[in-house]
Amino acid sequence: MLGGTVSFLHISTSLTSHCQIRTEQNQTCGHSSSCPFRMAVLHSVLCQVFSWTGLCLFLRWVGTGLAAVAAAWTTRLLVRHAWYTHRLSCFDKPETRSWLLGHLGQMQSTEEGLQRVDDLVQTYKHSCCWFLGPFYHLVRIFHPDYVKPLLMASGNITVKDELIYGHLRPWLGKSLLISNGEEWSHRRRLLTPAFHFDILKNYVTTFNSSTNTMHNKWSRLVAEGTTNLEMFNHVTLMTLDSLLKCAFSYSSNCQESTNEYVAAIVELSDLVIDRRFRILHHWDWIYWKTQQGKRFKRALSVVHRFTREVVQKRRALISQQRETETQTTLTTTPQKKKDFVDVILLSKDDDEQGLSDEEIQAEANTFMFAGHDTTASAICWTLYNLARHSHHQEKCRQEVMELMEGRERHAIEWEDLSNLPFTTMCIRESLRLHSPVQAVTRRYTQDMTLPGGLSVPEGVICLVSLYGTHHNPAVWANPHEFDPLRFDPANTRSHSSHAFIPFSSGPRNCIGQKFAMAELRVVVALTLLRFRLTLGVDPKSGSGSKGVRRLPQLVLRAEGGLWLQLEPLNPKPVDK
Repeated sequence: MLGGTVSFLHISTSLTSHCQIRTEQNQTCGHSSSCPFRMAVLHSVLCQVFSWTGLCLFLRWVGTGLAAVAAAWTTRLLVRHAWYTHRLSCFDKPETRSWLLGHLGQMQSTEEGLQRVDDLVQTYKHSCCWFLGPFYHLVRIFHPDYVKPLLMASGNITVKDELIYGHLRPWLGKSLLISNGEEWSHRRRLLTPAFHFDILKNYVTTFNSSTNTMHNKWSRLVAEGTTNLEMFNHVTLMTLDSLLKCAFSYSSNCQESTNEYVAAIVELSDLVIDRRFRILHHWDWIYWKTQQGKRFKRALSVVHRFTREVVQKRRALISQQRETETQTTLTTTPQKKKDFVDVILLSKDDDEQGLSDEEIQAEANTFMFAGHDTTASAICWTLYNLARHSHHQEKCRQEVMELMEGRERHAIEWEDLSNLPFTTMCIRESLRLHSPVQAVTRRYTQDMTLPGGLSVPEGVICLVSLYGTHHNPAVWANPHEFDPLRFDPANTRSHSSHAFIPFSSGPRNCIGQKFAMAELRVVVALTLLRFRLTLGVDPKSGSGSKGVRRLPQLVLRAEGGLWLQLEPLNPKPVDK
């Protein structure tokens, strides 16, 4: 014991002497004397790390970690899948490929896909459950009694799911279309004034102007011998032209020449459709590395730059006007009609809080996205249905001609919109038969009770099929027939409140539906006043529009386009 103590004291004394010597050297030489020691230690560590043994050990750790993460993720996914499968067992389920893949690949954006929905409606009457692998669990709804409790649910418990809307987030940001909860409620309150009747009245002049531009182009083409025209190309440019004027007071001339902003919007819409049907592209970290993702970013930069510049310039202009305004200028200077950006720039809540520039840009982008394609689709299919039913077309034309009788200038005014009852009935029936949007999806933060004791678990995607509801034979007699008299006021009393929902319904319905219906009536009325429409022929396939194949994408289009023959009724050029 004593010897051990002596040895310990000897070692301690030696270490103390060594430390004193090193300290004196460091004080004399600074840090230079410690560098070889540190370098030796570093060299030893690096040799260990970068040796084959060290590298293999490192890779083994990384591989084990990744495998553990993958195993945990897979286990969680399968447990979640089993739980939802059990909870949704109260719903009828169409035959699946396997317990794991479910109905993956069975939802098609084709004519056959829509026919598949018809089969589901015939078989299951009101609803069924659907699995897209273990990733997405849905309940598909296609009866008004089952649709109503879902769409009428409070906005506070309703969530827009990521399956459809998530891919729009880089483009539209946290806009009204995508936001949830209190953020959504705040946005809705601030945006409602932008769709007030007093604002919409001003837009009717724009609808007339953009329609006249399109009709002048049609008249030139017909005079040159081209009477067979594809509607979607022309009408989409016309609705974009209208929206740019209504949203930004911007005359793009996009109906006559190429416009970078318009081309970018069209490309973004196409890329969103493409991404939806590539399951691996649903993950951002994969998508942004693909060619499609890079194209999306390029087009996105064009759209965002344009919107950002407009909003910033407009805010600066409003601030400047406020600074320089006097009582004299207020009474003598004519006030500019407000466009969409003006209205939401000036909107304030009860606390005098408005939207930031970034938030306004998101709403303006949403207005352009949601307004151009849907309205164009509705116009094209209305013209197509009237071309197929000449007696209905002639009755609408007679209604418009009587409205225009005695007028020097053929223009639809705001007050005229309520004086086109049969034309409006035809538009509504076309919206039922060919809804631009085929379905809306929702998730809920609590279980949702449906008729018949059914319950949709919290977090499950509810796919409300507008197409299925509008073509449900339990709701509509001869649902595939075009019959405008369904919307005669004498007949609509027997309809369920949710039998006709082209603009969705409830708290989260389409805020722009009055805007869309006003534009629809203006464009359809002026078109029938100036042209007689008959079914055309697709020059590529040689098939007529009578055998058109529907193409449900972001909106309902037609394979190969929608071709109509135009016959001018008035040889004189239309108003500018």
